[in-house]
Amino acid sequence: MPLSRRSIILGAGGVGLALVGGGAAWRVMRTPTTAIAPWTIDPRRPADPRLDALRYAILAPNPHNRQPWLIELVGSDRVLLRCDLDKRLPETDPFDRQIIMGFGTFIELARIAAAERGYAIDITPFPTGDPQPRLNQNPVAQLIFRKDAGVARDPLFSAITHRHTNRALYQPAPPTPGQLQVVARENVVTSADPALLAQIRPLAVRAMTIETVTHRTFMESVNLMRIGAAEMNANPDGLPIGGPAVEALQAVGMLNQKLIADPSTDAFKMGLKQVQDSCGSIPAIIWITTPGNSRAEQLEAGRRYVRAQLRATTLGLAMHPLSQALQEYPEMTDDFTRVHRLLGASGSERVQMLARIGTAPPALPAPRWPLEKHLV
Repeated sequence: MPLSRRSIILGAGGVGLALVGGGAAWRVMRTPTTAIAPWTIDPRRPADPRLDALRYAILAPNPHNRQPWLIELVGSDRVLLRCDLDKRLPETDPFDRQIIMGFGTFIELARIAAAERGYAIDITPFPTGDPQPRLNQNPVAQLIFRKDAGVARDPLFSAITHRHTNRALYQPAPPTPGQLQVVARENVVTSADPALLAQIRPLAVRAMTIETVTHRTFMESVNLMRIGAAEMNANPDGLPIGGPAVEALQAVGMLNQKLIADPSTDAFKMGLKQVQDSCGSIPAIIWITTPGNSRAEQLEAGRRYVRAQLRATTLGLAMHPLSQALQEYPEMTDDFTRVHRLLGASGSERVQMLARIGTAPPALPAPRWPLEKHLV
């Protein structure tokens, strides 16, 4: 059964192999109902406001969909967040910077959801000190929930369950200047400048190509691919691979991790071309720069990113991280330097996040473990 290049995307650091074409194809494939169930929030609120907020927090964007959050409920008002050290990405994220940003997105969604119920959260990042050079078993953050009649409800709350990372081809037309202004708040920068994009597009494609053809970094993605609805339901994390063509090929043994990993196969070559096309379809970009690269700044960058994505969601815009050039392994050194120069970061300044933003077909919800899976 032939696969057209318009049917699938195969890539590293992204969705893996995903259906392009939107809702119609999604309706005819086997739906991973268990894997996406956490996106449907039960209107009955848990008695414990922490559990209420945390069921929204687990929908946060995070690298490779690892969902590394370990949650300990302490007493009646406290939460300790730790990292599941087995969920780190040592090849593409050797210093756990991206994983920490995923904790920043988690904490911000928890804060937004808590405010909806009239609770504020006092956040203490790394209460026992910054873990260096990698994360350890000490808490990433302590959250204390307190009832606060004056806490303001956040207008972004309603976008949480509609926010999805979208890895499809984007339409060439950029968002309007007004839309980019809405997204570009809280130290988030946006641009649709043609001269800048003409330099960013080949850089993004080159960085994705490096990650894909470098065996050890690509295998970090391949080993996390969940092919077909059954695998997604059994392990609702990592990189989902779905669609009617995928299900058919898997059923006859023509699609598996081994074939995807082999650069000599048509699946690998076709997928590399598709993911290059996808990462090159950049109508506009957003980026986040911090003065330094402390653990607290990494958490803050995650908070800013998810708020920018929620604002984009309210406008009907899609976003997708272009994180490859920001990764800190040797093969990426040259592009790491280039992207910082292009985005105006100098000295100790650090570009924490780069993403494309624009219009694309609707994205599917990413698989999620249920909240109880994260509770210690």
